[in-house]
Amino acid sequence: MSVTAEPDPASLIEAYFERGWTDGLPVVPPTEKSVAEMLAGAGLRRDEILGEIPGRNTVVVAEKVAINAVLAGCRPEYMPVVAAAVRGLCHPDFAYHGPASSTGGSAMVLIVNGPVARRLGLNSGNNAFGQGWRPNATIGRAVRLVMMNAMQTRPGLLDRAALGNPGKYSFCFAENEDDHPWEPLHVARGLSPGLSAVTVYASNSLYQVYNQLAAEPEPLLRCFADALSNLGLPNVKGFNQALLVVAGEHTEVLRQSGWSRRQVQTFLVEHTRRRVADLKRAARLPGDVAPADETTWRHLFEKLDDILIVCAGGRAGSWSACLPGWGNKWTKAVTIPIGEIP
Repeated sequence: MSVTAEPDPASLIEAYFERGWTDGLPVVPPTEKSVAEMLAGAGLRRDEILGEIPGRNTVVVAEKVAINAVLAGCRPEYMPVVAAAVRGLCHPDFAYHGPASSTGGSAMVLIVNGPVARRLGLNSGNNAFGQGWRPNATIGRAVRLVMMNAMQTRPGLLDRAALGNPGKYSFCFAENEDDHPWEPLHVARGLSPGLSAVTVYASNSLYQVYNQLAAEPEPLLRCFADALSNLGLPNVKGFNQALLVVAGEHTEVLRQSGWSRRQVQTFLVEHTRRRVADLKRAARLPGDVAPADETTWRHLFEKLDDILIVCAGGRAGSWSACLPGWGNKWTKAVTIPIGEIP
């Protein structure tokens, strides 16, 4: 009986690319053993259903998620985070079809909290959004590959992004819970401090906010409010979400001020606004400018909880970041507990 040689990994990588199974970067060819180890890492059965997208008649089973986690380069211990993030994508409140298929080209931002972030070594500090950390890179990448291969969200088909977003390759980071003015995000969203969780959030863009002189919250937060109310935002109707990532010296400004998370959110709800006249001149609202429009304000947020605030990034530097949401009242960030495997 002849023995068939193992396929050449380089040939498999090229074959996967030709079939549209990759994000354009090389992948790790899966094997029965590596997929089984990935499932065991999260205590999942092959046929276990992690979620459904009813509008697409899509059922996501654990084996497909495990295969994509292998392709992305995950280690088996990352699989509980990947599985929880996929459950988040399928949650009704996230309303997957909108941010996944929109011309806006949203990145799926994954914010990891709790003991699992420290155990896996997820980066929450310097270069938190950037390269260099395997769990950050591969967990976020696995989720995007699941979207492509298990949910059929491929560019030009169900992914209709006009420009896309570099974060669509991977966007995963941990919150810095050790150097924080308040309780971490998952606790603010109703979970206990001892739990691990991932928050799934759809963001169209990311831009950094710089202020090196502010020593009090008000001038610093005015910079955030201005950044969050630019005329080119996709949603100016008052029901979007936004994510603020506070880093470096800005974290210390808020800590020393004694302001609570609620005070910060209240200030931003009040100050993130544009005059109706500005919006009409920029053709973001219809109609001619009336005299009353010069003194009539439109606020971009309705609810305090629509402003998500996390702490991450390097401790030095006068930088933070705004990540405006996809911009639709039907899509909301969701926070999913992560099942821990002993």
